[in-house]
Amino acid sequence: MASPENPEQLIIALEPEAASIYCRKLRLHQMIDLSSRAPVNGYSPSDTIGTGFTQGKEHVRRNRQSRTFMVENVIGEIWSELEEGGPYGSLGVDYEFEKLLCKIFGEDFIEQFKIKRPAAWVDLMIAFESRKRAAAPDRTNPLNITLPFSFIDYYKKFRGHSVEHALRKSNVDFVKWSSQGMLRMSPDAMNALFKPTIDQIVQHLSEVFDKPEVTNVKFLFLVGGFAESPLLQQAVQSAFGSRCRVIIPQDVGLTILKGAVLFGLDPAVIKVRRSPLTYGVGVLNRFVEGKHPPEKLLVKDGTRWCTDVFDKFISADQSVALGETVTRSYTPAKPSQLVIVINIYSSEQDNVGFITEPGVKKCGTLRLDLTGTDASVPNRREIKTLMQFGDTEIKAMAVDVATSKSVKVGIDFLNY
Repeated sequence: MASPENPEQLIIALEPEAASIYCRKLRLHQMIDLSSRAPVNGYSPSDTIGTGFTQGKEHVRRNRQSRTFMVENVIGEIWSELEEGGPYGSLGVDYEFEKLLCKIFGEDFIEQFKIKRPAAWVDLMIAFESRKRAAAPDRTNPLNITLPFSFIDYYKKFRGHSVEHALRKSNVDFVKWSSQGMLRMSPDAMNALFKPTIDQIVQHLSEVFDKPEVTNVKFLFLVGGFAESPLLQQAVQSAFGSRCRVIIPQDVGLTILKGAVLFGLDPAVIKVRRSPLTYGVGVLNRFVEGKHPPEKLLVKDGTRWCTDVFDKFISADQSVALGETVTRSYTPAKPSQLVIVINIYSSEQDNVGFITEPGVKKCGTLRLDLTGTDASVPNRREIKTLMQFGDTEIKAMAVDVATSKSVKVGIDFLNY
């Protein structure tokens, strides 16, 4: 798909952005409006979604050439991606189911079963997944989850008694044993597994809605696989239906995939992004008494340096245009230095002074090898460091001004 010689063939698509790109292309017949029939934010029941949405899309069209276009607030919409990431996806429901199994059969058994019978564990979670999708607020029938024979057999060997015995001894009244070899869960029991994750989603959205920049939001789109859940839909509608229209694309599970394809065809559709973190490099600065802490003092060849200084390139939550580049110039501590190493760091905090502060993490390294270059370079050798923001990847480059020798690196979010 890509190669070191041609890495641009492969680009990263961010899930929330992909969803927003696709949602902006939806037609009225491709949406499901969960909102109540009462007037919402000035829209009467006779008004369709299209009234405000069409105006918003026209606003987007007019702003496509503008460098100030921002996904999150141009047309008064908030894009909430509720897939499998973090504590806000359906994996949270799987985690609650695993906790329930640990309560019934013992945490030690479940851990050993996952290690000794991994295929059977996957089969069990697949069986749970199908039942999870059947959960609904108005369901009255119990949900049956088939236990693999390997589970039943291994538990008998591990504990010396049957799974049915374990259920009776566990005092978990809302889960019963079926003679067909299945766990029988009441609808309330299944719904309880959803509650922690759904509560976190509602809480997170409440915090987002409290921000002044989303005061005039008119539409809330739910996308991703978890957005198919009637329990989640009801909870979000109940919490926010009085302040905005809650909308679900009809092919909600494919929204992100289709949006990623559209993004690949036109990556410049997103003109501006907000940096989630503060980025900078670690450098030495001349030590200043009273300004720098004494423990950071380093004396080298008679010169007093302050070590571990965080030289900030961009701040967390700062807006950056697509392709925006920040440039800094540095001088090696030793003019004769032939290998220049520049470490790149990130932090969730805005005001960062030193790379040793809590929460600061190394996320990339620029290693500029100057061996073999012309020795007749100025005593004060200039090294330019450039970081390019605004894309879905952050790119960095160091250049030796005297020789034009350069090195590039992409910020590696996986190995640091």
